[in-house]
Amino acid sequence: MDMAKVYNFSAGPAVLPHQVLAEAQSELLDWHGSGMSVMEMSHRGKEFMEIIHDAEQDLRQLMGIPAGYKVLFLQGGASLQFAMAPLNLLGDKDSIDIVNTGHWSKLAIKEAKRYAKVNVAASSEDRNFCYIPEEASWQRDPNAAYLHYTSNETIGGLQFPYTPAEQHGVPLVCDMSSDFLSREIDVSRFGMIYAGAQKNIGPSGLTVLIIREGLLGKARADIPTMLNYQVHADADSMYNTPGTYPIYIAGLVFKWLKEQGGVKGIATRNEEKAGLLYHVIDSSGGFYSTHIEQPFRSKMNVVFKLKDEALDEIFLLEARKNGLAQLKGHRAVGGMRASIYNAMPIEGVKSLVNFMQDFARQYG
Repeated sequence: MDMAKVYNFSAGPAVLPHQVLAEAQSELLDWHGSGMSVMEMSHRGKEFMEIIHDAEQDLRQLMGIPAGYKVLFLQGGASLQFAMAPLNLLGDKDSIDIVNTGHWSKLAIKEAKRYAKVNVAASSEDRNFCYIPEEASWQRDPNAAYLHYTSNETIGGLQFPYTPAEQHGVPLVCDMSSDFLSREIDVSRFGMIYAGAQKNIGPSGLTVLIIREGLLGKARADIPTMLNYQVHADADSMYNTPGTYPIYIAGLVFKWLKEQGGVKGIATRNEEKAGLLYHVIDSSGGFYSTHIEQPFRSKMNVVFKLKDEALDEIFLLEARKNGLAQLKGHRAVGGMRASIYNAMPIEGVKSLVNFMQDFARQYG
């Protein structure tokens, strides 16, 4: 099979724009006449300083990041932020609020409890995380250091369709790993946003963090140096050797995204892709189903099941023969998952839709 025709629906590490991969390939041995690969460069040399500066500026432009916010390029994955956030942001407070909407929220709660009192302000676990509780029902602590939520649950396929309101001066902290740059947001409404790169930004090994400068300098006195946001902010993400190649690829992705009409342009395409997939699920007469309530269905990770689990392996095998890869759902929930991040072309989604319709006709 021609590997160029494979559509990769992996949840992460995920598909990257073909244009970005081709450009990286062309520059692999010699970046812009430097005679060096980006992987060989000193992170403090003028060449890499240009790369990281351009990446930050392009990201600021794409997201409209206002003055008074720092952009940090960190390592350790988004999971490390489950600990770094309370270690850095508690200050003189001892509690945080977290909204529990699924797998990654639960891990954030578990880790945060090591360092703070955790108030679960709202939870949808009572109905297997198929919805997001009405914001008016949330039980917020006005003395919390911050409120943490996961904007898109990658495994469960649940997504916030809105940004929660900031109340009592308690800043919002958001794990935006799987829908970062997929739709327009107002950064000024957040105290901090973080995202693992391996979905909409670039390859694994990089975490992007955007933080309001007023939240810096609140870290515990005994925090390890490498976990202190202030240290990384003061050093412009250069306290130690950063993930140079992932930052380079992220920079290429940001430039590609600008060529697609920016976040607004890509959001329109994301709506169209998700609409195509959910339509084939909803119109299948029960052959395919999703338990997520319609207002909260993820536009990044479309999670669905077949009417008969005995068909799962046949579905995956036939899909792979048709150039549709990585559709198996996470082991925690089973079924199928089609991750349709920014870089997934609409042709890939149409190919999947056609396959799903044919499969349902054959086995329905």
